[in-house]
Amino acid sequence: MSERHNQSLRRSVAAHAARLMAEEGIDDFGFAKRKAARQLGFSNAEALPTNAEVEEELHSYVALFRDEEDEARLREMRLAAVDVMRLFAPFRPYLTGTVLAGTAGAFSEVELEIYADSAKDVEIFMINQNIRYEHREVRRSGPDAPEAILVFDWGEIPFRVNVYDHVSERSPRRTPGGSKLAERARLDAVEALIGNDLAEEE
Repeated sequence: MSERHNQSLRRSVAAHAARLMAEEGIDDFGFAKRKAARQLGFSNAEALPTNAEVEEELHSYVALFRDEEDEARLREMRLAAVDVMRLFAPFRPYLTGTVLAGTAGAFSEVELEIYADSAKDVEIFMINQNIRYEHREVRRSGPDAPEAILVFDWGEIPFRVNVYDHVSERSPRRTPGGSKLAERARLDAVEALIGNDLAEEE
């Protein structure tokens, strides 16, 4: 297989994986790449693009196809993030994932990172706040893996809260797949982001 042909396959898989992530709410790059390759009929592992290549295609897809309804949904999710981050202030919350990046789709969740002595402390807090939540399986291991993943709905907005210990806050975290450092934002940065969005609409 020539290098040019291989690059063409990688671009095709990256573009298709980006569409799957945008339209189906897939947040696992590896799963999206494998599904895209399978749907396109490619089995060669060399045809799989990097996470960075898929992310570039995802930003291009969002820029091309996002409409006013999508923008309104993103703004609604960021506003909900601010409300929940204020509530979870004792746990030093950060916004991360697609809502921060601006690539969130109709099926995306608001993803937060919080820091506590233990996940049990967070669960007790949520019970006292009358927040009904569920545990989600932690599917990865290593220093970037959270102690627990708690999911709940805030009105009609789904949230995923990744709980880490306090020491982990000082450690840079990588995106799934380890291609680059994950972006995250404290409350003041999210509030500023919303303010910028509103200013651009005026």
